Amino acid sequence: MNKEHKSTKRAVIIGGGPAGLMAAEALSGRGLPVEVFDAMPSVGRKFLLAGKGGMNITHSEPIDAFLGRYGARREQIAPLLDAFGPQALRAWIHGLGIDTFVGSSGRVFPTDMKAAPLLRAWLHRLREAGVRFHMRHRWLGWNGTPVDGNLRFDAPDGEQVVHADAVLLALGGASWARLGSNGAWVSLLTAQGIAVKPLQPANCGFDAPWSEHFRTRHAGEPVKSVVASVIGADGQTYTRQGEFVISATGIEGGLVYALSSHLREAIALHGEATLTLDLVPGKDLPRVIDEVAHPRGSRSMASHLQSRVGLRGVKAGLLRELASKEQYADSRRLAQAIKALPLKLVAPRPIDEAISSAGGVAFEALDARLMLRDVPGVFCAGEMLDWEAPTGGYLLTGCFASGRAAGLGALAWLERQS
Repeated sequence: MNKEHKSTKRAVIIGGGPAGLMAAEALSGRGLPVEVFDAMPSVGRKFLLAGKGGMNITHSEPIDAFLGRYGARREQIAPLLDAFGPQALRAWIHGLGIDTFVGSSGRVFPTDMKAAPLLRAWLHRLREAGVRFHMRHRWLGWNGTPVDGNLRFDAPDGEQVVHADAVLLALGGASWARLGSNGAWVSLLTAQGIAVKPLQPANCGFDAPWSEHFRTRHAGEPVKSVVASVIGADGQTYTRQGEFVISATGIEGGLVYALSSHLREAIALHGEATLTLDLVPGKDLPRVIDEVAHPRGSRSMASHLQSRVGLRGVKAGLLRELASKEQYADSRRLAQAIKALPLKLVAPRPIDEAISSAGGVAFEALDARLMLRDVPGVFCAGEMLDWEAPTGGYLLTGCFASGRAAGLGALAWLERQS
């Protein structure tokens, strides 16, 4: 079955995540048809999953520090956040009737900590503005050239061809394929000569060569209150404080995610990365040396380290797993290991396990309005762009801001064509 629909000045958005929905909002209410197509049975599936443990929508830290979270793409993300940053995002949420609060860590949450009420209120407003949604429509690329504006979809009733005067792609990255972000769009864009950086896992765990004894004893345990550092591919040392979790295959969790881009790049460059752990950040090295060197009498080393340094449980297990016999035999070297314990990481976990992905449509292929330079009338937004950020609200804020910018860019494009 092959159907073709044409409508004057129709804007089509492909992808119903935060970026696509924000683009729909920017385009709606201007008297032109706005239609959202998504391969899944309902929109916002990854958004809802992200809200299961508490919907961290953005962060309250100063904007300069906030922008620093976008690393190498700070320069490209900055104008998007200038137009729609954390404060504007909070005001927008309040406009949906959802209150927010700042947690002790500086993260911003809806008062009820849930994503579903926010999404429901948002979809209601979009439908009231005339936005139409087409579910279970998987994009297959263009029928002809992109300039023709004819889009192919695998739909419940068979293949459909939909005409659009402006197309906005918000197809996500390649993590959590079961929720719709599978990266299948990459081949569709590269076939058109569009520059796409390889998709890679971001905010992900990493594999470590644990012994069977350590894995069996400690998998699933959190390692709290540590400082971790890594030397990035650029030769600089990056340091964060927080906690992570021992997994059966290696490590994961917030502290690891914050350093994941540097760990990933170091592995790509050297074949492995070294994450250096300070197991007792509240004690300086001279003090730890004195405590470890203190006579322990008949006590075991484990009991001695617990009593003098506070090292117990999984931290003691990590030290035993990673320090050598020679270090254990020398109190100074053992103290140095406690303050700078090297953990070798050999690979990032698969991209489908990652919270997000890096890589995507190169910013160099886009103009300031996020339109493809070589394909006029086609815009890109959200995680499918070549940027990454740690968890903590930075990912969502970037998706919202880029979706709004691309939507306004598409609106300006359509107005120029009239």
